[in-house]
Amino acid sequence: MDGKALAERIRAELKDEVARRGHVGLATVLVGDDPASEIYIRLKHKALDEVGIEARDIRLPADTPQDEVVRAVEELNADDAIDGMLVQLPLPAHLDEEAIVRTIDPVKDVDGLHPVNAGLLYLGRPGHVPATPLGIMRLLAEYDVELEGARAVVVGRSVIVGKPVALLLLSANATVTVCHSRTVDLEARTREADVLIVAVGSDRLIGPEGVKEGATVVDVGMNRSDGGLYGDVDPSANQVAGRMTPVPGGVGPMTIALLLENAVRASKFRSGEVAFPF
Repeated sequence: MDGKALAERIRAELKDEVARRGHVGLATVLVGDDPASEIYIRLKHKALDEVGIEARDIRLPADTPQDEVVRAVEELNADDAIDGMLVQLPLPAHLDEEAIVRTIDPVKDVDGLHPVNAGLLYLGRPGHVPATPLGIMRLLAEYDVELEGARAVVVGRSVIVGKPVALLLLSANATVTVCHSRTVDLEARTREADVLIVAVGSDRLIGPEGVKEGATVVDVGMNRSDGGLYGDVDPSANQVAGRMTPVPGGVGPMTIALLLENAVRASKFRSGEVAFPF
């Protein structure tokens, strides 16, 4: 399943839509100088520029106290030129991540991590949803993967991927099992899956023996190992699966594309063009 090609098409459509809207603004907040976070922010801003979204890059020192980070978020909440924002995680250890995320206006919360957005997703009335789960669902739709009545197994229970994608699959009428580090006989559970989604950050955790013949496999992992880049599913599983996302070129490009789409959605929420469901 070619996420790169689909993401390019989505970005082209978004570029046209942003031009029609005249203005969409998104701010990122980065605290500290974590190298991985620096790379993520750079990639996000490059993508924002390419589709014409006005990007604001807020940088704060690693030792910034809690109240100053909260103040920066509150200022962005009040700024009418900013339609959406995200605080790049993880934050330095002295900061309370949950409290800072709760400070974000739910309408501007393009990462979909505010408790209001998490609760709306749980109720089946989503506002903002994290970009990676949205990208997964868009890929499944693009390749006409039947979800109604299908057995879906999600490996991983993070708030950014595992839990929200499980809820989206439930809303699509799949029968969903969520596996994690305490699951007994993981291989037996994954072999039951018509649709297998793996998002744990564990290099080649699932081999071909853990994949059902003909299953659709979505590999969210990205692990540097043996001089290469590997997912959470061994590439040899492609010999068993009916469809499988590559690493790289599968879920990664979709995450960036759907983040951009969330920024446009935030603009629609703020303009009243689309009602925020809260």
